[in-house]
Amino acid sequence: MEIEECVELFLKNVTPVSETEQVHITEACARVAAQAVRASRPVPAFPKSAMDGYAVRAEDTQGASREKPAILKVLGENCAGDCGEFRYEKNCAVRVMTGAYIPEGFDAVIRQEDTDYGMEQAAVYASAKPYANYCRVGEDMQAGETVFEKDSMLTPLHIGLLAGAGVEYVQVYRQLRVAIISTGSELLSLGEEPQKGKIYNSILYILKAAAEREGFLTVYERACADEERALESMLLEAAECADIVVTTGGVSVGKKDLLPAVLERAGAQRLFARANIQPGTPTIGSMLKGKPVLSLSGNPYAAIANFELYFWELACALLHTDAYRPIVKQARIQSDYPKVNRLRRLVRAYEEDGAVYLPTAAHMSSVISNMTQCNCLIDLPAGAQVLKGDIVTIRRLRL
Repeated sequence: MEIEECVELFLKNVTPVSETEQVHITEACARVAAQAVRASRPVPAFPKSAMDGYAVRAEDTQGASREKPAILKVLGENCAGDCGEFRYEKNCAVRVMTGAYIPEGFDAVIRQEDTDYGMEQAAVYASAKPYANYCRVGEDMQAGETVFEKDSMLTPLHIGLLAGAGVEYVQVYRQLRVAIISTGSELLSLGEEPQKGKIYNSILYILKAAAEREGFLTVYERACADEERALESMLLEAAECADIVVTTGGVSVGKKDLLPAVLERAGAQRLFARANIQPGTPTIGSMLKGKPVLSLSGNPYAAIANFELYFWELACALLHTDAYRPIVKQARIQSDYPKVNRLRRLVRAYEEDGAVYLPTAAHMSSVISNMTQCNCLIDLPAGAQVLKGDIVTIRRLRL
């Protein structure tokens, strides 16, 4: 099956998160809005000055120049935060600072550089147009205007708009709960002494960090030796507490590749296996107790590449948003990749300004150190030979 078909099968079977919670806006960034928010008042709620100067009636300054200034009586001063009311009179002004309230009857602000900085009366050396340097009521947002729609991913700008509208709390979907199980009797936990034939469990920490950076919760994380009963028990526990279960290792056809049989015995519904992709051909997608189980290869690069293909699509479906979906675009390759692959292949690379580079010659699935030099995967069709200057499809990495 093509990976697009595999993803579609997952998406048809998942049930989006419905539980919501109210959080303070300081905790709402990167969360997904469970309802639309509209401004209850205009922003700003009063006319204010865009700079330091004098609030004037524009018609009183017409024709003003340095040779023939308009002389205006200064009624008083408003600084930011003041709300002094000054009754407009013909040929008068109010000294105002940036952000200050502009009293009724004044419709423009002359910047102080175009005056003599007068205190009781000011000589104005330039004409003002109506509403010049004048922030109108509702200039940023009108009362009733939508701050953001339901299912929006909240950004720092959204948080600022909420604060500007006086909104303190917002309703969001609860955080996504992720379970990660790494399988393999060869895995060492951090803190254990190195042993011949054993490796430290790095992939669990890569996937955990990737999920938690997006604000998701890792509610279950385990390393499991190649023991069927223990693995079955962990899978069932994980499906009880998580929205997505991710496993690594044990998916191929070796003597200790136990996961396919264990998933079946646990009652999982298999959706797909052995997709048309390298690395990670044996990746398995299944449903267990209504929860998606993404079973990845134990090879680090294969696990990372296929995590990128499936996990973020599942996160989008579960949290009602497209915000986690990686960017797929076209780019021009800057060197040859002459190897012809039997299957569709994901090649680690670096893309910038529409040009894509191969920063490393090492493409083995066991190597991930060079991934720090990469920001995308080239998605090569089966049987394709790529030469410098060819247009290729890339998938930007979220890791």
